[in-house]
Amino acid sequence: MSQSDRKSTPMLEIGDLHVSYGQVDAVRGVSLSLNAGQIISVIGPNGAGKTTLLAAAMGLLPSKGVLRFEGEDLHGLDVESRVERGLCLVPEKRELFGELTVLDNLQLGAYSKRLSGAALRQRLDWVYERFPRLAERRSQRANTLSGGERQMLAVGRALMSQPRLLMLDEPSLGLAPLIVRDILTIVRKLRDDGVSILLVEQNARAALESSDEGYVLETGEIALHGRSESLASDPRVQATYLGGATHDDD
Repeated sequence: MSQSDRKSTPMLEIGDLHVSYGQVDAVRGVSLSLNAGQIISVIGPNGAGKTTLLAAAMGLLPSKGVLRFEGEDLHGLDVESRVERGLCLVPEKRELFGELTVLDNLQLGAYSKRLSGAALRQRLDWVYERFPRLAERRSQRANTLSGGERQMLAVGRALMSQPRLLMLDEPSLGLAPLIVRDILTIVRKLRDDGVSILLVEQNARAALESSDEGYVLETGEIALHGRSESLASDPRVQATYLGGATHDDD
């Protein structure tokens, strides 16, 4: 693919995607696109299919429909192959190795890139610059970190694989509002580093404030899509997600 073709092709293209658990359709006909340099948010209630959508994109669940990354069909590629191509997921449960140190967890994140020596140290320094707290805690076991620090470590570990597209599943889960603000500030700054973001988040206000465009996913289908500021002013979104109903930040 030529450079001009890459510029005109969405970084991530999802079209008429279907994901099922047995006889239950968790995602039905979802279409979504993300261009390089964008932050796209997906909001919606619990059980809407948000996590399922990310799992399918990462290859953790089988799916039917269009699923392309930088123009390449992802169907048939395993998780490691997708990571090697620049796609990475930070799961909702973070899935850190609790008995290992911060440094060990970060080094494991670089496994797919086979980084070692000077290249590994350079990437570690890059992550530490963005998460100074991790540098301070580098010798501390992951299971002794605070919730905010564990989320930073989960994101930092993903960044060790040098992703071009980072998918975040509920990064605000269980965190205090001030910590959520700090995490999402870092997420927005990652775009300046050339990392595009697909953000799945139940905290609709934080998600829309942090993204360029948003999708509302309800019962496995896209209910609304538009510029984030337009969605934030939409009466239906306001009533359901921004104040008309009470939703936990996590």
